[in-house]
Amino acid sequence: MQGMLTRLILVGRATPSLSRAVHSGTRSASSLGLKTKVTSEEVYAREDRYGAHNYHPLPVALERGEGIYVWDVEGRRYYDFLSAYSAVNQGHCHPKIIAALNAQASKLTLTSRAFYHDILGVYEEYITKLFGYDKVLPMNTGVEAGETACKLARKWAYNVKGIPKYQAKIVFAEGNFWGRTMAAISSSTDPSSYEGFGPFMPGFELVPYNDIPALEKALQDPNVAAFMVEPIQGEAGVVVPDQGYLTKVRELCTKHNVLFMADEVQTGLARTGRMLAVDYEAVRPDVVLLGKALSGGVYPVSAVLCDDEVMLTIKPGEHGSTYGGNPLACCVAIAALQVLEEEKLAENAEKMGHILRAELNKLPKDVVTTVRGKGLLNAVVIKETKEYDAWRVCLRLRDNGLLAKPTHGDIIRLAPPLIINEDEVRECVDIIQRTILSF
Repeated sequence: MQGMLTRLILVGRATPSLSRAVHSGTRSASSLGLKTKVTSEEVYAREDRYGAHNYHPLPVALERGEGIYVWDVEGRRYYDFLSAYSAVNQGHCHPKIIAALNAQASKLTLTSRAFYHDILGVYEEYITKLFGYDKVLPMNTGVEAGETACKLARKWAYNVKGIPKYQAKIVFAEGNFWGRTMAAISSSTDPSSYEGFGPFMPGFELVPYNDIPALEKALQDPNVAAFMVEPIQGEAGVVVPDQGYLTKVRELCTKHNVLFMADEVQTGLARTGRMLAVDYEAVRPDVVLLGKALSGGVYPVSAVLCDDEVMLTIKPGEHGSTYGGNPLACCVAIAALQVLEEEKLAENAEKMGHILRAELNKLPKDVVTTVRGKGLLNAVVIKETKEYDAWRVCLRLRDNGLLAKPTHGDIIRLAPPLIINEDEVRECVDIIQRTILSF
Protein backbone atom coordinates (compact mmCIF):
# COMPACT_ATOMS: atom_id res chain seq x y z
CA MET A 1 0.00 0.00 0.00
CA GLN A 2 2.84 2.41 0.82
CA GLY A 3 4.15 2.02 -2.71
CA MET A 4 0.74 2.93 -4.11
CA LEU A 5 0.58 6.00 -1.86
CA THR A 6 4.04 7.03 -2.97
CA ARG A 7 3.03 6.82 -6.62
CA LEU A 8 -0.14 8.80 -5.94
CA ILE A 9 1.27 11.55 -3.77
CA LEU A 10 4.94 11.98 -4.51
CA VAL A 11 4.51 12.55 -8.22
CA GLY A 12 4.24 16.25 -7.46
CA ARG A 13 7.61 17.07 -9.01
CA ALA A 14 6.11 18.11 -12.34
CA THR A 15 8.47 17.96 -15.29
CA PRO A 16 9.19 21.21 -17.17
CA SER A 17 7.17 19.98 -20.14
CA LEU A 18 4.18 19.17 -17.92
CA SER A 19 4.47 22.54 -16.18
CA ARG A 20 4.51 24.33 -19.54
CA ALA A 21 1.55 22.30 -20.77
CA VAL A 22 -0.51 23.09 -17.70
CA HIS A 23 0.49 26.75 -17.83
CA SER A 24 -0.31 27.09 -21.52
CA GLY A 25 -3.82 25.81 -20.89
CA THR A 26 -4.51 28.36 -18.18
CA ARG A 27 -6.21 31.57 -19.17
CA SER A 28 -4.68 34.73 -17.77
CA ALA A 29 -6.54 37.04 -15.43
CA SER A 30 -6.77 39.68 -18.16
CA SER A 31 -8.26 37.20 -20.67
CA LEU A 32 -10.96 36.40 -18.11
CA GLY A 33 -11.88 40.06 -17.90
CA LEU A 34 -10.20 40.59 -14.53
CA LYS A 35 -7.94 43.50 -13.72
CA THR A 36 -4.46 42.23 -12.93
CA LYS A 37 -4.13 44.78 -10.11
CA VAL A 38 -6.91 46.03 -7.86
CA THR A 39 -7.06 47.90 -4.59
CA SER A 40 -8.64 46.56 -1.42
CA GLU A 41 -11.44 49.10 -1.74
CA GLU A 42 -12.21 47.88 -5.25
CA VAL A 43 -12.40 44.30 -3.96
CA TYR A 44 -14.85 45.31 -1.21
CA ALA A 45 -17.01 47.35 -3.59
CA ARG A 46 -17.23 44.62 -6.25
CA GLU A 47 -18.29 41.95 -3.74
CA ASP A 48 -20.85 44.31 -2.26
CA ARG A 49 -22.24 45.09 -5.70
CA TYR A 50 -22.44 41.57 -7.14
CA GLY A 51 -22.41 39.16 -4.21
CA ALA A 52 -24.96 38.07 -1.64
CA HIS A 53 -24.66 39.87 1.69
CA ASN A 54 -24.56 36.73 3.82
CA TYR A 55 -21.11 37.41 5.34
CA HIS A 56 -19.52 40.30 7.21
CA PRO A 57 -15.82 39.91 6.43
CA LEU A 58 -13.06 41.74 8.20
CA PRO A 59 -11.98 44.42 5.71
CA VAL A 60 -8.81 42.90 4.27
CA ALA A 61 -8.51 41.72 0.66
CA LEU A 62 -6.18 38.73 0.39
CA GLU A 63 -4.52 37.43 -2.77
CA ARG A 64 -1.74 35.09 -1.63
CA GLY A 65 -0.88 32.71 1.21
CA GLU A 66 2.14 30.68 2.22
CA GLY A 67 2.61 28.78 5.46
CA ILE A 68 1.36 30.91 8.36
CA TYR A 69 1.22 34.11 6.31
CA VAL A 70 -1.21 35.78 3.91
CA TRP A 71 -0.72 38.90 1.79
CA ASP A 72 -3.31 41.44 0.70
CA VAL A 73 -3.65 42.96 -2.77
CA GLU A 74 -1.41 45.87 -1.74
CA GLY A 75 1.33 43.44 -0.67
CA ARG A 76 0.95 43.78 3.11
CA ARG A 77 1.80 40.61 5.02
CA TYR A 78 -0.25 39.24 7.93
CA TYR A 79 -0.08 36.36 10.36
CA ASP A 80 -3.19 34.23 9.79
CA PHE A 81 -4.73 33.48 13.18
CA LEU A 82 -7.98 32.03 11.85
CA SER A 83 -6.66 29.36 9.43
CA ALA A 84 -9.97 29.42 7.52
CA TYR A 85 -11.72 28.16 10.67
CA SER A 86 -9.09 25.39 11.03
CA ALA A 87 -9.20 24.27 7.40
CA VAL A 88 -5.57 25.32 6.86
CA ASN A 89 -3.97 23.39 9.73
CA GLN A 90 -1.06 22.40 7.48
CA GLY A 91 -0.41 25.99 6.42
CA HIS A 92 -1.38 27.83 3.27
CA CYS A 93 -0.47 26.10 0.00
CA HIS A 94 1.53 23.30 1.59
CA PRO A 95 3.86 22.10 -1.19
CA LYS A 96 3.12 18.39 -0.71
CA ILE A 97 -0.65 18.92 -0.83
CA ILE A 98 -0.40 21.26 -3.81
CA ALA A 99 1.83 18.74 -5.60
CA ALA A 100 -0.77 16.00 -5.06
CA LEU A 101 -3.52 18.32 -6.30
CA ASN A 102 -1.61 19.32 -9.43
CA ALA A 103 -0.50 15.80 -10.30
CA GLN A 104 -4.01 14.36 -10.07
CA ALA A 105 -5.71 17.40 -11.65
CA SER A 106 -3.82 16.79 -14.88
CA LYS A 107 -4.82 13.11 -14.93
CA LEU A 108 -8.41 12.53 -13.72
CA THR A 109 -10.57 14.82 -11.57
CA LEU A 110 -14.09 13.37 -11.50
CA THR A 111 -15.90 10.19 -12.43
CA SER A 112 -18.87 10.46 -10.07
CA ARG A 113 -19.62 7.28 -8.15
CA ALA A 114 -21.28 5.80 -11.23
CA PHE A 115 -17.91 4.14 -11.89
CA TYR A 116 -14.98 2.87 -9.86
CA HIS A 117 -11.71 4.77 -9.95
CA ASP A 118 -8.26 3.65 -8.87
CA ILE A 119 -7.73 6.00 -5.91
CA LEU A 120 -10.90 5.88 -3.81
CA GLY A 121 -10.15 2.49 -2.28
CA VAL A 122 -6.58 3.55 -1.48
CA TYR A 123 -7.89 6.60 0.37
CA GLU A 124 -10.59 4.59 2.14
CA GLU A 125 -8.07 2.02 3.35
CA TYR A 126 -5.68 4.72 4.51
CA ILE A 127 -8.15 6.83 6.49
CA THR A 128 -10.05 3.92 8.08
CA LYS A 129 -6.82 2.30 9.28
CA LEU A 130 -5.52 5.64 10.53
CA PHE A 131 -8.57 6.27 12.72
CA GLY A 132 -9.53 2.68 13.44
CA TYR A 133 -12.99 2.34 11.88
CA ASP A 134 -14.45 -0.22 9.48
CA LYS A 135 -15.77 2.17 6.86
CA VAL A 136 -15.70 5.76 5.60
CA LEU A 137 -18.35 7.62 3.63
CA PRO A 138 -16.69 10.47 1.67
CA MET A 139 -18.46 13.79 1.16
CA ASN A 140 -17.35 17.33 0.33
CA THR A 141 -18.21 19.88 3.02
CA GLY A 142 -18.40 19.70 6.79
CA VAL A 143 -22.14 20.29 6.84
CA GLU A 144 -22.58 17.36 4.42
CA ALA A 145 -20.75 15.20 6.93
CA GLY A 146 -23.25 16.33 9.56
CA GLU A 147 -26.20 15.57 7.29
CA THR A 148 -24.71 12.15 6.52
CA ALA A 149 -24.29 11.38 10.21
CA CYS A 150 -27.92 12.28 10.90
CA LYS A 151 -29.14 10.03 8.08
CA LEU A 152 -26.96 7.17 9.31
CA ALA A 153 -28.30 7.63 12.84
CA ARG A 154 -31.90 7.42 11.66
CA LYS A 155 -31.28 4.40 9.45
CA TRP A 156 -29.48 2.63 12.29
CA ALA A 157 -32.31 3.54 14.65
CA TYR A 158 -34.92 1.82 12.48
CA ASN A 159 -32.88 -1.10 11.15
CA VAL A 160 -30.81 -2.01 14.20
CA LYS A 161 -32.12 -0.43 17.39
CA GLY A 162 -35.74 -1.06 16.42
CA ILE A 163 -37.19 2.41 16.99
CA PRO A 164 -40.68 2.68 15.44
CA LYS A 165 -40.70 4.08 11.91
CA TYR A 166 -40.09 7.84 11.76
CA GLN A 167 -40.02 8.23 15.55
CA ALA A 168 -36.23 8.49 15.89
CA LYS A 169 -34.79 11.47 17.74
CA ILE A 170 -31.31 12.98 17.65
CA VAL A 171 -30.06 15.00 20.61
CA PHE A 172 -27.69 17.94 20.16
CA ALA A 173 -25.85 20.18 22.59
CA GLU A 174 -26.98 23.78 22.90
CA GLY A 175 -24.51 26.18 21.33
CA ASN A 176 -23.62 23.72 18.56
CA PHE A 177 -22.66 24.84 15.08
CA TRP A 178 -22.21 22.43 12.19
CA GLY A 179 -23.39 24.46 9.21
CA ARG A 180 -26.35 26.30 7.77
CA THR A 181 -28.43 23.69 5.96
CA MET A 182 -32.02 23.23 7.08
CA ALA A 183 -31.05 20.29 9.27
CA ALA A 184 -28.13 22.17 10.82
CA ILE A 185 -30.15 25.25 11.72
CA SER A 186 -32.93 23.03 13.06
CA SER A 187 -30.50 21.99 15.79
CA SER A 188 -29.20 25.52 16.40
CA THR A 189 -29.75 27.81 19.39
CA ASP A 190 -28.34 30.85 17.55
CA PRO A 191 -31.11 33.13 16.21
CA SER A 192 -28.82 34.47 13.48
CA SER A 193 -28.73 30.92 12.06
CA TYR A 194 -32.38 29.91 12.33
CA GLU A 195 -34.52 33.06 12.54
CA GLY A 196 -36.80 33.40 9.52
CA PHE A 197 -36.09 29.96 8.06
CA GLY A 198 -38.73 27.75 9.69
CA PRO A 199 -40.49 25.35 9.79
CA PHE A 200 -37.70 23.19 11.10
CA MET A 201 -36.61 19.56 10.99
CA PRO A 202 -38.59 17.37 13.40
CA GLY A 203 -37.01 14.86 15.72
CA PHE A 204 -34.20 17.11 16.97
CA GLU A 205 -33.84 17.84 20.69
CA LEU A 206 -31.40 19.99 22.65
CA VAL A 207 -29.63 19.67 26.00
CA PRO A 208 -27.17 22.10 27.61
CA TYR A 209 -23.53 21.54 26.67
CA ASN A 210 -21.29 20.08 29.36
CA ASP A 211 -24.35 19.00 31.39
CA ILE A 212 -24.30 15.26 32.08
CA PRO A 213 -27.50 15.11 34.20
CA ALA A 214 -29.47 16.81 31.39
CA LEU A 215 -28.05 14.40 28.83
CA GLU A 216 -28.82 11.38 31.01
CA LYS A 217 -32.41 12.51 31.33
CA ALA A 218 -32.75 13.00 27.56
CA LEU A 219 -31.25 9.59 26.73
CA GLN A 220 -33.83 7.78 28.83
CA ASP A 221 -36.25 8.27 25.95
CA PRO A 222 -36.09 4.91 24.06
CA ASN A 223 -36.60 6.71 20.75
CA VAL A 224 -33.29 8.58 20.95
CA ALA A 225 -30.97 7.32 18.22
CA ALA A 226 -27.90 9.53 18.68
CA PHE A 227 -26.19 12.35 20.52
CA MET A 228 -24.14 14.63 18.26
CA VAL A 229 -21.62 16.90 19.99
CA GLU A 230 -18.45 18.90 19.38
CA PRO A 231 -15.66 17.86 21.79
CA ILE A 232 -14.91 21.58 22.02
CA GLN A 233 -17.49 24.04 20.71
CA GLY A 234 -15.71 26.15 18.11
CA GLU A 235 -18.18 28.67 16.74
CA ALA A 236 -19.68 29.15 20.20
CA GLY A 237 -16.36 30.65 21.24
CA VAL A 238 -13.98 27.74 21.92
CA VAL A 239 -16.01 26.40 24.83
CA VAL A 240 -14.04 23.61 26.53
CA PRO A 241 -16.09 21.12 28.58
CA ASP A 242 -15.09 19.78 31.98
CA GLN A 243 -12.49 17.03 32.07
CA GLY A 244 -14.36 13.73 32.03
CA TYR A 245 -17.37 15.06 30.12
CA LEU A 246 -16.66 13.02 26.99
CA THR A 247 -15.97 9.91 29.06
CA LYS A 248 -19.39 10.24 30.69
CA VAL A 249 -21.00 10.90 27.30
CA ARG A 250 -19.50 7.63 26.05
CA GLU A 251 -20.74 5.75 29.12
CA LEU A 252 -24.29 7.12 28.83
CA CYS A 253 -24.54 6.44 25.10
CA THR A 254 -23.39 2.87 25.64
CA LYS A 255 -25.80 2.40 28.55
CA HIS A 256 -28.81 3.63 26.56
CA ASN A 257 -27.81 2.13 23.19
CA VAL A 258 -27.44 5.56 21.61
CA LEU A 259 -24.85 6.50 18.97
CA PHE A 260 -22.15 8.90 20.19
CA MET A 261 -21.46 11.11 17.15
CA ALA A 262 -18.41 13.37 17.53
CA ASP A 263 -18.34 16.44 15.30
CA GLU A 264 -14.58 16.79 14.79
CA VAL A 265 -14.83 18.93 11.66
CA GLN A 266 -13.14 21.86 13.41
CA THR A 267 -11.56 20.20 16.46
CA GLY A 268 -10.08 17.22 14.62
CA LEU A 269 -6.94 16.65 12.59
CA ALA A 270 -4.36 17.82 15.14
CA ARG A 271 -5.92 21.23 15.89
CA THR A 272 -6.32 20.69 19.64
CA GLY A 273 -3.03 18.89 20.21
CA ARG A 274 -4.36 15.41 19.43
CA MET A 275 -5.32 13.87 16.08
CA LEU A 276 -8.90 13.93 17.38
CA ALA A 277 -10.03 16.03 20.34
CA VAL A 278 -11.77 12.97 21.83
CA ASP A 279 -8.31 11.40 22.16
CA TYR A 280 -7.73 13.54 25.26
CA GLU A 281 -10.11 11.23 27.10
CA ALA A 282 -9.31 8.10 25.06
CA VAL A 283 -12.96 7.63 24.09
CA ARG A 284 -14.10 6.09 20.82
CA PRO A 285 -17.24 7.63 19.30
CA ASP A 286 -19.55 5.48 17.21
CA VAL A 287 -19.45 8.06 14.42
CA VAL A 288 -16.73 10.65 13.67
CA LEU A 289 -17.25 13.64 11.38
CA LEU A 290 -14.21 15.14 9.63
CA GLY A 291 -13.76 18.03 7.21
CA LYS A 292 -11.89 21.32 6.88
CA ALA A 293 -8.20 20.34 7.30
CA LEU A 294 -8.88 16.97 5.68
CA SER A 295 -7.81 18.74 2.48
CA GLY A 296 -5.35 21.22 3.96
CA GLY A 297 -7.63 23.99 2.74
CA VAL A 298 -7.17 23.42 -1.00
CA TYR A 299 -10.37 21.56 -1.89
CA PRO A 300 -13.66 20.64 -0.13
CA VAL A 301 -13.26 17.18 1.45
CA SER A 302 -15.23 15.70 4.34
CA ALA A 303 -15.77 12.23 5.71
CA VAL A 304 -17.89 10.20 8.09
CA LEU A 305 -16.22 7.26 9.85
CA CYS A 306 -18.05 4.44 11.62
CA ASP A 307 -18.22 0.66 11.85
CA ASP A 308 -20.19 -1.74 9.66
CA GLU A 309 -23.18 -1.99 12.00
CA VAL A 310 -23.94 1.67 11.33
CA MET A 311 -22.48 2.29 7.88
CA LEU A 312 -24.00 -0.68 6.11
CA THR A 313 -27.54 0.35 7.04
CA ILE A 314 -27.42 2.70 4.05
CA LYS A 315 -27.81 0.85 0.76
CA PRO A 316 -27.00 1.85 -2.86
CA GLY A 317 -28.98 4.90 -3.98
CA GLU A 318 -29.94 5.98 -0.46
CA HIS A 319 -27.19 8.58 -0.02
CA GLY A 320 -24.36 10.04 -2.05
CA SER A 321 -22.76 12.97 -3.80
CA THR A 322 -21.55 13.59 -7.34
CA TYR A 323 -18.23 14.93 -6.07
CA GLY A 324 -17.91 12.86 -2.91
CA GLY A 325 -14.83 10.63 -3.07
CA ASN A 326 -13.63 11.99 -6.41
CA PRO A 327 -10.03 11.25 -7.49
CA LEU A 328 -8.81 14.78 -6.81
CA ALA A 329 -10.31 14.81 -3.31
CA CYS A 330 -8.84 11.41 -2.45
CA CYS A 331 -5.30 12.37 -3.48
CA VAL A 332 -5.49 15.69 -1.65
CA ALA A 333 -6.87 14.08 1.52
CA ILE A 334 -4.15 11.42 1.64
CA ALA A 335 -1.48 14.09 1.26
CA ALA A 336 -3.12 16.30 3.91
CA LEU A 337 -3.25 13.46 6.42
CA GLN A 338 0.33 12.45 5.67
CA VAL A 339 1.52 15.99 6.36
CA LEU A 340 -0.19 15.96 9.77
CA GLU A 341 1.59 12.73 10.68
CA GLU A 342 4.99 13.36 9.11
CA GLU A 343 5.37 16.87 10.52
CA LYS A 344 4.00 15.87 13.95
CA LEU A 345 1.56 18.75 13.89
CA ALA A 346 -0.54 17.48 16.81
CA GLU A 347 2.52 17.52 19.04
CA ASN A 348 3.47 20.99 17.83
CA ALA A 349 -0.08 22.27 18.36
CA GLU A 350 -0.07 21.07 21.96
CA LYS A 351 3.33 22.64 22.72
CA MET A 352 2.65 25.96 20.98
CA GLY A 353 -0.81 26.13 22.54
CA HIS A 354 0.64 25.98 26.05
CA ILE A 355 3.01 28.84 25.22
CA LEU A 356 0.29 30.92 23.59
CA ARG A 357 -2.17 30.61 26.49
CA ALA A 358 0.52 31.24 29.10
CA GLU A 359 1.42 34.51 27.39
CA LEU A 360 -2.19 35.54 26.73
CA ASN A 361 -2.99 35.06 30.42
CA LYS A 362 -0.59 37.94 31.13
CA LEU A 363 -2.89 40.39 29.31
CA PRO A 364 -4.71 42.97 31.47
CA LYS A 365 -7.88 41.45 32.94
CA ASP A 366 -9.78 44.69 32.55
CA VAL A 367 -9.63 44.12 28.78
CA VAL A 368 -9.22 40.35 28.32
CA THR A 369 -11.41 38.64 30.93
CA THR A 370 -10.89 35.02 29.85
CA VAL A 371 -8.38 32.91 27.91
CA ARG A 372 -9.37 29.35 27.00
CA GLY A 373 -8.61 26.56 24.58
CA LYS A 374 -6.64 23.41 23.83
CA GLY A 375 -3.72 23.06 21.48
CA LEU A 376 -3.97 25.82 18.90
CA LEU A 377 -7.74 26.24 19.15
CA ASN A 378 -8.01 29.19 21.52
CA ALA A 379 -10.13 32.21 22.31
CA VAL A 380 -9.99 35.37 24.37
CA VAL A 381 -13.06 37.11 25.77
CA ILE A 382 -12.97 40.90 25.45
CA LYS A 383 -14.65 43.10 28.04
CA GLU A 384 -16.69 45.42 25.86
CA THR A 385 -16.72 49.18 26.58
CA LYS A 386 -17.66 52.35 24.70
CA GLU A 387 -14.05 52.58 23.54
CA TYR A 388 -13.55 49.06 22.23
CA ASP A 389 -15.12 45.69 21.50
CA ALA A 390 -13.92 42.47 19.84
CA TRP A 391 -14.53 43.83 16.34
CA ARG A 392 -12.46 46.96 16.95
CA VAL A 393 -9.72 44.88 18.55
CA CYS A 394 -9.62 42.70 15.41
CA LEU A 395 -9.42 45.78 13.18
CA ARG A 396 -6.43 47.04 15.13
CA LEU A 397 -4.84 43.58 15.12
CA ARG A 398 -5.16 43.69 11.32
CA ASP A 399 -3.45 47.09 11.26
CA ASN A 400 -0.63 45.54 13.32
CA GLY A 401 -0.22 42.55 10.99
CA LEU A 402 -2.36 39.77 12.50
CA LEU A 403 -5.73 38.51 11.26
CA ALA A 404 -8.39 37.15 13.63
CA LYS A 405 -12.18 37.28 13.67
CA PRO A 406 -14.76 37.86 16.41
CA THR A 407 -17.54 35.43 17.22
CA HIS A 408 -20.60 36.13 19.36
CA GLY A 409 -19.67 39.75 19.83
CA ASP A 410 -17.08 39.63 22.59
CA ILE A 411 -14.95 36.56 21.71
CA ILE A 412 -11.91 36.41 19.41
CA ARG A 413 -10.71 33.04 18.16
CA LEU A 414 -6.95 32.58 17.87
CA ALA A 415 -6.11 29.57 15.71
CA PRO A 416 -2.96 29.82 13.57
CA PRO A 417 -1.75 27.09 11.22
CA LEU A 418 -0.22 24.22 13.19
CA ILE A 419 3.20 24.67 11.57
CA ILE A 420 3.85 27.84 13.61
CA ASN A 421 7.03 27.78 15.73
CA GLU A 422 7.86 29.27 19.13
CA ASP A 423 9.55 32.41 17.82
CA GLU A 424 6.54 33.12 15.60
CA VAL A 425 4.11 32.50 18.48
CA ARG A 426 6.01 34.96 20.66
CA GLU A 427 6.08 37.55 17.88
CA CYS A 428 2.32 37.18 17.48
CA VAL A 429 1.79 37.45 21.24
CA ASP A 430 3.75 40.69 21.13
CA ILE A 431 1.39 41.99 18.42
CA ILE A 432 -1.65 40.99 20.48
CA GLN A 433 -0.21 42.56 23.65
CA ARG A 434 0.65 45.84 21.90
CA THR A 435 -2.81 45.92 20.34
CA ILE A 436 -4.62 45.31 23.64
CA LEU A 437 -2.50 47.83 25.51
CA SER A 438 -3.18 50.44 22.84
CA PHE A 439 -6.76 50.56 24.07
